[in-house]
Amino acid sequence: MKSGRLEWVALAAFLGMAAVTVGYVQADDKRSDDGHMTETEMQYQAGGSPLAEEKMHQDVNPLAPKMTEEEFERGRQIYFERCAGCHGVLRKGATGKALTPDVTIPRGTDYLKVFIGYGSPAGMPNWGTSGELSEADVDLMARYVQQTPPTPPEFGMRDMKATWKVIVPPEQRPRKKMNNFNIANIFSTTLRDSGEVALIDGDSKKIINIVKTGYAVHISRTSASGRYLYVIGRDGKVNLIDLWMPMPDNVAEIRIGLEARSVDTSKYKGYEDRLAIAGAYWPPQYVIMKGDTLEPLRIVSTRGMTVDEQEFHPEPRVAAIVASHHKPEFVVNVKETGKVLLVDYRNVDALKTVEIGAAPFLHDGGWDASKRYFLVAANQSNKIAVVDSVDGKLAALVDVGKIPHPGRGANFVHPKYGPVWATGHLGDETIALIGTAPKDKKYGKYAWKMVEVLKGQGGGSLFIKTHPKSKHLYVDTPLHPDPAISQSVAVYDINNLDKGYRVLPIGEWADVGEGAKRIVQPEYNRAGDEVWFSVWSAKNQQSAVVVIDDRTLTLKAVIKDPRLITPTGKFNIHNTQHDVY
Repeated sequence: MKSGRLEWVALAAFLGMAAVTVGYVQADDKRSDDGHMTETEMQYQAGGSPLAEEKMHQDVNPLAPKMTEEEFERGRQIYFERCAGCHGVLRKGATGKALTPDVTIPRGTDYLKVFIGYGSPAGMPNWGTSGELSEADVDLMARYVQQTPPTPPEFGMRDMKATWKVIVPPEQRPRKKMNNFNIANIFSTTLRDSGEVALIDGDSKKIINIVKTGYAVHISRTSASGRYLYVIGRDGKVNLIDLWMPMPDNVAEIRIGLEARSVDTSKYKGYEDRLAIAGAYWPPQYVIMKGDTLEPLRIVSTRGMTVDEQEFHPEPRVAAIVASHHKPEFVVNVKETGKVLLVDYRNVDALKTVEIGAAPFLHDGGWDASKRYFLVAANQSNKIAVVDSVDGKLAALVDVGKIPHPGRGANFVHPKYGPVWATGHLGDETIALIGTAPKDKKYGKYAWKMVEVLKGQGGGSLFIKTHPKSKHLYVDTPLHPDPAISQSVAVYDINNLDKGYRVLPIGEWADVGEGAKRIVQPEYNRAGDEVWFSVWSAKNQQSAVVVIDDRTLTLKAVIKDPRLITPTGKFNIHNTQHDVY
């Protein structure tokens, strides 16, 4: 074994890859010039895909090394659990390079074994030396990526309707609220690894109900009326929860694809609660449904040309979706092509769509304080795209730090620059502040410029948050490799940003014993005087939700319950309903 390892090291050195054979890349390290990601981004992107469980056809490639059917299935499973998030479902490249046979076969198995085992300076993780894959698995994957990529099945209207269930028909639901819960202050909390959401009473800090959902719920969204809660899992399952029921629970469900991330509902006046929309990673498409039953009405593919190279992309995934407050439109972000779609939903049978070219790869974003301008991270381009939802055009592309990841972002009034929107970054320690008041006489000159850069604890930030009634700005860093940083948050005084940040030891305050204790997603209560944090540990370890007093920055409560399994995102009903962030 020792001799074999030395041979690998020698070959890695020959290929110029040996530099990555030790440890992880720090979250603050620079990304490579060719646009590949840091180790932190890899950890975020390369989570297991639900497609690992889907049956796919093996197309025998006579030029590729031999594989048994059992080996092929094992390779396919590993690929979709570890690799698809970066290299794409069809291996044609996404945030990572293409791994199609025309690329891999000329390299050969020995080369690919070194590449997979030891990684590369461009951001490819060292799957072998890190212990994530055995030597046998590395060999298997080197042969697997030389095979013709299997194509997952499509998922059309017939497939969707086969999964569609109306558990409680609208006519059998309450005509008024039938419980005493303060619905506006409920938190829909993702229990990532149990396939559930916990509905937590923000007043009493008690769990109201644990609702069965899809796997790893990515987001919860509230209908315009505040009655309905929509959640979507990474497996494409959408659940509709009626908050008026005596015990809030599922009233409808559907699967809109095989892998997904985004959902929202119509919010324009006259269309409240009438429609819902969900976007899929696979197949690359979005689906418009009835808002009260989830009946699928229209499926639209997002396959098409990229904005930069004007080349066809076969799997442009649908990232964030938001509902316009100014028009009857959904704002749909298409990740790989770098396009923002403004979808007019007044006539679902004859959709009118405005296509706006931005930059790849579009991910998360949110509204400015006026809710006219949508700001979305093109995270591999290191830019924020600003879309004017009233004029229906791109207002700006703003250069920011490395791999921006704002969640919804954070809006506040800067003492010098006026209204700004803020984002943190996965790839560096900075927090970028962008001016957002183009028509203001005093502050208009700062609009769509990065007016200030704050220094944070480090890279690996996923969410940033403030509230109109708060003077604080919170930034998490759950993907930073240093536990002291991933288990705490940075807090800034908005009126005294030059002072720097204060560190709150949320993980320590949780007092949950051993575990990763990653602190993720600050979320305010309705009143804006409390901030809730998820303390995210492994499925077999204790997790918690920590609540602090926003005025004093002191511990207020720790919510512990055996049912709180891997809590991550939390969505306050009122703040989500009204896009308060």
